[in-house]
Amino acid sequence: METVIGLTAIAVALLIGLGALGVGIGMGLLGGRFLEGAARQPELAPMLQTKMFLVVALLDAVAMIGVGLALYFAFANPFVGQLLEAQKALAGG
Repeated sequence: METVIGLTAIAVALLIGLGALGVGIGMGLLGGRFLEGAARQPELAPMLQTKMFLVVALLDAVAMIGVGLALYFAFANPFVGQLLEAQKALAGG
């Protein structure tokens, strides 16, 4: 049982850490491309800014989904229940 809990903790850390890393890289690339586009065509900057904020919101949503899954695994671990059921089945029959 300790192995399942330990591996779940590692999975939670990876979900949160890699999600944050991906969002950070994505926002950095997006911001850089926005600045390049605004510098080349300043008259399109308001339109580009609107689209950039939309994509930033979608990037943040992906990270929040990862955090939600990580919290689910951390506090309502479904794998522990499956492990206990398997142990009962092996002991009982």
